[in-house]
Amino acid sequence: MNKLILTLLTFFLAFTTYAQKATAYETKRNIHYYSDDINKSDAYINERCVLDIYYPKNVTDFPTIVWFHGGGLTGGQKELPAALQEKGVCVIGVNYRLYPKIKAPTYIEDAAAAVSWAFKHIKEYGGDPSLIFVSGHSAGGYLASMVGLDKSWLGKHDIDANDIAGLIPFSGHTITHFTVREERGIPGTQPIVDNLAPLYHVRPDASPLLLITGDRELEMLGRYEENAYLMRMMKVAGHKDTRLFELDGYGHGMTEPAFPLLLNEVKRITKLKKGE
Repeated sequence: MNKLILTLLTFFLAFTTYAQKATAYETKRNIHYYSDDINKSDAYINERCVLDIYYPKNVTDFPTIVWFHGGGLTGGQKELPAALQEKGVCVIGVNYRLYPKIKAPTYIEDAAAAVSWAFKHIKEYGGDPSLIFVSGHSAGGYLASMVGLDKSWLGKHDIDANDIAGLIPFSGHTITHFTVREERGIPGTQPIVDNLAPLYHVRPDASPLLLITGDRELEMLGRYEENAYLMRMMKVAGHKDTRLFELDGYGHGMTEPAFPLLLNEVKRITKLKKGE
């Protein structure tokens, strides 16, 4: 009997491994997320406002993670993080315009346009538009929070920000970004909370919010504390699903241990939405 159980277990594990490997993924690159008219109107838009999409081919109704790269709003390139690949999810890596070629809030406008593209086109690739998650690291985390908390940006595209399944910013500013302050001649050590700060837009009805930062002693100046304050103020405002993870021992480049937390959050919310 034990031998039979062991044989069946071995077969099951082998079949599960085969099924996971059997899922085929496809990548399409440099898709413009603005209309042709807008792309033709500006060479920099045509160059920078593109995205890559990585998605499972032989499944449907999969979740999608829109991922914004870091780089202080002054550098960086779109990416499809390896840690998010072959996990049964779609990943959309987004480029956006950068300072000093443009100024605030252009990069937020671009981020909203990319998220809007995901809502309007993900069905064409087999995805579920009710399972679109928005994430990113550092400057990308800031953009994710701005697009998800300030409803005006997606509202310009006739998208309700509350339809985002979950917001998972990695080590993002919650005060006004230091590059925005630099544009205005404000020192990086002078904190500002205005309408370009996620903290300005705390509200009880926002999408689930998972904040992830590195160790408060190893992070960029005040980054953990900013996120802790956002968590507290969201709860004070009446939001029921805001959490904060501090990754002890990791500095600002804390993406490696954070990616599994992102995937777990996608799985958690997907199960809730599907009633599992």
